[in-house]
Amino acid sequence: MVAGRWVKDQEANIVMLTEGIYKVAWTEPTGTDVALDFVPNEKKLNGTIFFPAWVKQHPEITVTFQNEHIDRMHEAREKYDTYPKLVVPEFAHITYMGDAGQNNEEVISEAPYEGLTDDIRAGRYFDENYHRIKK
Repeated sequence: MVAGRWVKDQEANIVMLTEGIYKVAWTEPTGTDVALDFVPNEKKLNGTIFFPAWVKQHPEITVTFQNEHIDRMHEAREKYDTYPKLVVPEFAHITYMGDAGQNNEEVISEAPYEGLTDDIRAGRYFDENYHRIKK
């Protein structure tokens, strides 16, 4: 439902809840709400995604580079049903961490593809300065 979906310049609320535990929360252009708790020292993540009903019913609208279709996302939010929301709670194991710096436009620079995370973990995606290795 979300494979291939990406957005840049997303405003997020990022806070340290206590030493070593961080919360990142945001609302996407689709109206999807996301709240993630990171525990990097234990390589754990817990999160909940709240998808409006229309995203489940019409995922083809959202599976794109959303920045180029913000008006379409807002239009769909008004046109289609919001409720019942699809609530997806998840746990994850963090398999890669790195420091790419702030405002590094190369971190999110292309649509996700099959094997992207494997390429990142194997050092085939970024160089040592977190610049995209050209294919």
